[in-house]
Amino acid sequence: MSRFALEGVHVLDFAWVGVGPITTKYFADNGADVIRVESAARADVLRIGPPWKDAMPGINRSQFFASFNTSKKGITLDLSKPKARDLAKRMVPWADIIVESFTPKAMRNWGLDYENLRAIRPDLIMLSTCMQGQTGPNALYPGFGQLMAALSGFYYISGYGPGSCAPPYGAYTDFIAPRFSTFALLAALDYRRRTGQGQYIDMSQYEAAMQNLAPALIDYFATGRVLGPRGNASARYAPHGAYRCADEDGNERWIAIAVAGDDQWRAMLTALGADSTDRRFANPSARIENAAAIDEFVGSLTRIHNAHDLTAKLQAAGVAAYPVENCVDIHQDDNLEAFGFWHWLEHKEMGPSPYEGLEHRMSRTPGTLRSAAPILGQDNDEVFREILSLSADEIEQLKKENVIF
Repeated sequence: MSRFALEGVHVLDFAWVGVGPITTKYFADNGADVIRVESAARADVLRIGPPWKDAMPGINRSQFFASFNTSKKGITLDLSKPKARDLAKRMVPWADIIVESFTPKAMRNWGLDYENLRAIRPDLIMLSTCMQGQTGPNALYPGFGQLMAALSGFYYISGYGPGSCAPPYGAYTDFIAPRFSTFALLAALDYRRRTGQGQYIDMSQYEAAMQNLAPALIDYFATGRVLGPRGNASARYAPHGAYRCADEDGNERWIAIAVAGDDQWRAMLTALGADSTDRRFANPSARIENAAAIDEFVGSLTRIHNAHDLTAKLQAAGVAAYPVENCVDIHQDDNLEAFGFWHWLEHKEMGPSPYEGLEHRMSRTPGTLRSAAPILGQDNDEVFREILSLSADEIEQLKKENVIF
C-alpha cells in the first residue's frame, strides 16, 4: 500500500497567486510529485507580499507564498521565449495533470492550451482556473479574489448595516475555489483510471464562489428577499456575536457567543451572574427582533469577565462560546498543539519557518508537509536533468539566455 493517497501522480503547476497553488498544494502534501513553474521575469506577486522573514522583504522571504507551496519542487521558465515553451511541452508526457490560472488568452498565445497539449499526451488532465472562466463576455477580465468577492455578492452582505461595506478578509474567493478545483481533479483522475481518457476542467472562480451563497440565492428565488448586511445578527440565534471582555496585558479581549432557545439564555445569564426581566428578551423571537438591544445588554455583562474563564463557564453550561483569538493566541492554542497542527520546516533562505498543517487526517494514507516551499528556481538543475535529460552544459546555456532563469 502506498504511504500517500496521491503517490505516483505527476502535476505540472503553471498557476500563480492563490487558487491554483492552493489546489496543487493539496496534491503535493498528499504525495503527488508537483513541479511549480515560475518566471523570474514576472515573479508571483505572493513572493513579494508580506509577512517576510524578520520583516525583510525579498523574493524568497515571503511566508504568504511559502504557505501555499509546500512539498513542491520549483523551476523557472520565461514562457515569453520560444525555447522555454518548447521545454514546457517536452515536460508534458511526464505530467498527469497540468494546472494554470492565467486569463484565457495566455496559454493559447503560448501554444500551451489544452488542445495543443493533449496532442502530446492524449490522456492529459488539465485545469484552467481564472476569474470568470474561459468563455463569456467577461472571460478576459483579469483580477484577484477581492474582486470576485465583490462581484459575487460577499461584500454586499458582510457589512454591519445599510450603507456599510465591511468585506471579508483577503482575497476571499481564493480560499473557496480550491475546494472545488481539487475535487474536480480527483474526479478526473478517477475517470481516467476507469476509461483511460483525460479531461479539460474550466473552473470559474466566480461560479465557485456563488456556491457559498446558496442559502441567500435560494431565499431570493423563493421569496424575493435580498440578503443585506446584518453584521453578526442571526435569524435563529440571539445573542449572536462577539462581545468585549476584560482587557488583558493592555490588549482587547473578546468572546463569541451564540444562544439558541430559552434554556441556553437562562444558562448564559447564570454564568454571567445576571438576570433580566426586560420584556424585549422574554423569548427567542423577541430576542432576535431586538438583536441590537440584546447585544448592548450582553456586552455590558461580558466586559468585566476574563474571556477564557467565561468560555469555560458557558461551555460547561451548554452555551456555544469561544474566545476571539489573535495570531499569537492561535500559535499557542492547546487544541492545535494537541493536533500537532504547526509544522516547522527548513526553508533554503528563511531557515526554520512555521507552516499550517493539513485540514484533514486520513487514517490509512495520512498526508504531510514533506518540504518547505522552494526558492525561485531551486530545482532547475535536478528537474531539467532528470526529466528532460539535459546536460549540465545545455542547462548552463539556457540560463545564459535567460530561458530558465
